[in-house]
Amino acid sequence: MSGNEKLKAELARWSAGVEKSLAKHPERRERFVTGSKAPVERLYTPVDLEGRDHLEDIGLPGEYPFTRGVQSTMYRGRFWTMRQYAGFATAEESNKRYKYLLEQGQTGLSVAFDLPTQIGYDSDHPLSAGEVGKVGVAIDSLADMEILFDGIPLDKVSTSMTINAPAAVLLAMYIAVAEKQGVTPDKLNGTIQNDILKEYVARGTYIFPPEPSMRLITDIFAYCSKEVPAWNTISISGYHIREAGSTAVQEVAFTLADGIAYVEAAIKAGLDVDEFAPRLSFFFNAHNDLFEEVAKFRAARRLWAKVMKERFGAKSPKSWMLRFHTQTGGSTLTAQQPDNNVVRVAVQALAAVLGGTQSLHTNSRDEALALPTEESVRIALRTQQIIANESGAAETVDPLAGSYYVESLTNRIEDEAWNYIRKIDSLGGAVKAIEHGFVQQEIQDAAYAYQMDVESGERVVVGLNKFQVKEAAPEGLLRVDPSVGASQAAKLEALRAKRDSARVEAALASLKAASKSDANLMPPIVEAVKAYATLGEICDVLRATFGEYQQKVTI
Repeated sequence: MSGNEKLKAELARWSAGVEKSLAKHPERRERFVTGSKAPVERLYTPVDLEGRDHLEDIGLPGEYPFTRGVQSTMYRGRFWTMRQYAGFATAEESNKRYKYLLEQGQTGLSVAFDLPTQIGYDSDHPLSAGEVGKVGVAIDSLADMEILFDGIPLDKVSTSMTINAPAAVLLAMYIAVAEKQGVTPDKLNGTIQNDILKEYVARGTYIFPPEPSMRLITDIFAYCSKEVPAWNTISISGYHIREAGSTAVQEVAFTLADGIAYVEAAIKAGLDVDEFAPRLSFFFNAHNDLFEEVAKFRAARRLWAKVMKERFGAKSPKSWMLRFHTQTGGSTLTAQQPDNNVVRVAVQALAAVLGGTQSLHTNSRDEALALPTEESVRIALRTQQIIANESGAAETVDPLAGSYYVESLTNRIEDEAWNYIRKIDSLGGAVKAIEHGFVQQEIQDAAYAYQMDVESGERVVVGLNKFQVKEAAPEGLLRVDPSVGASQAAKLEALRAKRDSARVEAALASLKAASKSDANLMPPIVEAVKAYATLGEICDVLRATFGEYQQKVTI
């Protein structure tokens, strides 16, 4: 009798005994599932991994298929980059917050922009009224960007910017600020999100239609491969897909399908895959189901390595690596008993570390109520520092590898994500699947099912639908001064009065001409930024050529 046959016989004997005992001692419920509703068996053993090859499927850290991590020593070399996503009100106030976070031990900046900035409007535009500085910092021109990073050496910090439709403009501003500091573009390190496809699916801060949006993205790929080689030119985001209500499997599948679309667009534009692929990065969510989240990260790495090597023929191991930033799950935070969010964030952050993230943002306890206070942000950062320095989770590489449960979950997520990717391929790729409404419908169905589970009590959310207490109204929340809009408008008026108008007009004319040709748009955008053309003026030039996207979903 082989080892597995003997184990199967023992399992049958053990299971029969368990079934007898259940008559007297029943389990808590009839059916156990993960956070994504996948069934969880009572016990996992080597039988659940039958037919899998250890070296081929799991491998070694730093080697294909990167299931166990993209570096051979992972956090034994250095910890992940500890970022706190921050930005509010004016550039002056956000600059103070960044300096505070760096003093507290943060190792990278992560910039949140306000809604007008995200959709390419200046602060004095009528549609910006009431939104200036509310969910992030207002950036209207290079002058604001200079203030935002005043006293922060850009050759010493890594900066991530959550910006999509106008990503080229904000990157140009960052390059220009660095040059004013005496830092050449090749010394810059960081990431722009620059992922427009998930905006059409899950978030909504798009400006242009898909085709010109993809052109802007591939222009950034080409420009940075030569001018800003250490910059991550895109952060392909599953975070917002998950925030919109997707399952863990959908988060992996739809994110990687978007990644495939970007790679295809870049190759179609004439770029060599091994030139731009090493600078692709990803952005994932971390939710509460610890083991499923760890497995999700491991499965995503393995899937992407296979896609890049087998589908696109990438030769460089760096092109096969899925490097990712993680943010803990904003949608999991509750306004009820907000201190409970500290525990949720700790579990989620641990999942990201056990799953091998390259950088991490931990949400603050009060973010379901308002922008976080300094005290809340400090607790969130300390959560990362305690995991790094006290938990032992960073002492060995991929510590949950070999767990029958985790390896089974990893395999299941990979297999189910492949099924989604094949479906999207059959629809003509990610862009076509989005246009047909397939991705949106899948996310909406998952979000509805989750909400029904919460409302029925099948899914327990501590403090929300179980273990409630009477609470006083929250105090000490951070509020953005409503006068920010007026102050930004005044700054814009002063800027327009003192800048060289002829230089601005010439730069915008050059950008307009380039937008009507097949020229790379980054150089004229950089020149327009340096002339102190505003974000809105630059985006208006592109709107005139490309048009604006209107959501049309046909199901």
